[in-house]
Amino acid sequence: MLFSIYSELQYHGEKPEPQLYEEVLEQIVHADRLGFDCYTIIEHYFFPQFSIAANPWLLFGKASERTDRINFRTLGHPLPYINPALLASQIAQFELMVPGRYEFGAVRGHGWLPPKAGVPVEETREIYEESLQVLIEALENERFSFDGKHFQIEDSHIVPRPPEGRKFRVFLGGTSDRTYTLAGERGWAVAVPPLLPLAALQDQLDLYRETCAAHGNDPDIVWIHACYIDEDRETARREAERWMRGFLVGNASPLLAGNELAAPERMEAAGYGFYLSGIMEKLSEMPYGEMIDGDVVWVGTPDDISERIEAVRDACPGLTEVAITVNAGGAEHWKAIKAQELFATEVMPRFRAGDLA
Repeated sequence: MLFSIYSELQYHGEKPEPQLYEEVLEQIVHADRLGFDCYTIIEHYFFPQFSIAANPWLLFGKASERTDRINFRTLGHPLPYINPALLASQIAQFELMVPGRYEFGAVRGHGWLPPKAGVPVEETREIYEESLQVLIEALENERFSFDGKHFQIEDSHIVPRPPEGRKFRVFLGGTSDRTYTLAGERGWAVAVPPLLPLAALQDQLDLYRETCAAHGNDPDIVWIHACYIDEDRETARREAERWMRGFLVGNASPLLAGNELAAPERMEAAGYGFYLSGIMEKLSEMPYGEMIDGDVVWVGTPDDISERIEAVRDACPGLTEVAITVNAGGAEHWKAIKAQELFATEVMPRFRAGDLA
């Protein structure tokens, strides 16, 4: 099993923004030393409590100079707001400068982004689907053309090009059936969003596994969960409470702010009804004990966390990776470092050595 760190770079105002970036860089270096397989950040705009990770290339470029082996992953590039041919060129350049260490997700993006970016919410799905086709065509072919509604490209090419035969680990994520069938057809990975229980996506994950089997591909499922760990259960709960609450509030912050979405009828028509459901707002108000007992977050001893991972592994065939979040919700730097250290030394070896049956 692979293990990674997932960070949204939530900014809750307790420290200067440059300090947060520098702390994350130190956490990446620390994760590399501990043997984590990948460090993941999102690409997101406009809402600081959700994320200030607007430029993955800059952060990963600096991190690559300070690390030796850890992979870097953007989960993901929000395609309706990026020219896909230009993005393919950026991916190719990073690959040449940091060989074999980049992975990426290609996503439609959250429903609160379109009004802020000036993109009609009704067009985001079409733009996303066309952009994804252009992105993959550009990466996989010396020359490419595309004739769509939003992109008309004739006999183009990107420079630089990725090395011949380079196959990137590509991620999709979301809740629509088409996301999972497309990933299964192409042999791409899927990431289960943090805070969602397995039952919420069970049907889609089953569809993904079935589609993988039909096309001769192996499932590649990444499970993401906020995690805090201590040798003493009560210490873990006490030290994690503030930032776990902040993590849920940060994820709901664009909705809690109010008046940040397009009109409800436009959101529904665009397939963004989830953002009108109130689910995220209710999660942000969940009592702390319910977060832990309900498996929304993982907080406890190495044995507690190992049991949670074992349960996910047994219930989710095709699980290849567990990604933990340790620095959200305004978490202090030392807590993130402590959680990474204990998880790497006390939890990861049990699975990598096959200690759990």
